[in-house]
Amino acid sequence: MKNPNPDPVSRYEIPVWNQDVQLYEDYEVGEVDRSLRRTISEGEVMLFNSLVLDMHPYVGDDIWAREHGLFKRRLVPGAMVFSYGLGLFAHNNVNTFSYGYDKLRFIKPTFIGDTIYGMRTLLEKSPKYETMGLIRVSYEIFRADNEELVLYTEHLQTVLYRTTQAGNIAVQVKE
Repeated sequence: MKNPNPDPVSRYEIPVWNQDVQLYEDYEVGEVDRSLRRTISEGEVMLFNSLVLDMHPYVGDDIWAREHGLFKRRLVPGAMVFSYGLGLFAHNNVNTFSYGYDKLRFIKPTFIGDTIYGMRTLLEKSPKYETMGLIRVSYEIFRADNEELVLYTEHLQTVLYRTTQAGNIAVQVKE
C-alpha cells in the first residue's frame, strides 16, 4: 500500500479540518447558525455526575426522582446541558478567546434521553483592545421533541483584528 501523504513536513501545510480562522472584521452582527442535534444518554449523565461530584437525587437517583421528584424522572444537570449545548458549536477558531458568559439561564428541564440542538446568534461587536475586538453571541438550546427552549446564555469573546486600531497588521492571514 502506498502512503498518499509520506512527507511529514507537507502534512502540516494542509489546513486543520474544522479549524476556523475568522477575524473580527469577518463577523457580521445578525449571523445565525443552527447546530447538529444530540441525544443525551444515561451513561453520559452518570459519567458527568461522577466527574463533577453532582449526585443530587434529581440527577443520580432514579427511584427518588420517580417517587418524590417534581418531574417523576431524572434530570440532566444544567451544567451538562450548558457544556453539550455550546459544544455542538465547537469551531476551533484560533483567533477567538473566551471572555466569559452572561445571562446563563436554565429555562426548562432536560431529561435523560432528550435530544437537544442550538441556535447561535451574533448580537453585537465592538472594539475592545488594540489587537482584539469583542463579540457577544447568544446561545439558545432547545429540546428537539417539543421545541422548548431549555437554556439561554450569552458568550463574550475577544477576537483578533486583521489590522490594529492604529492601522498596523495585527494578524497575518496565511492564504
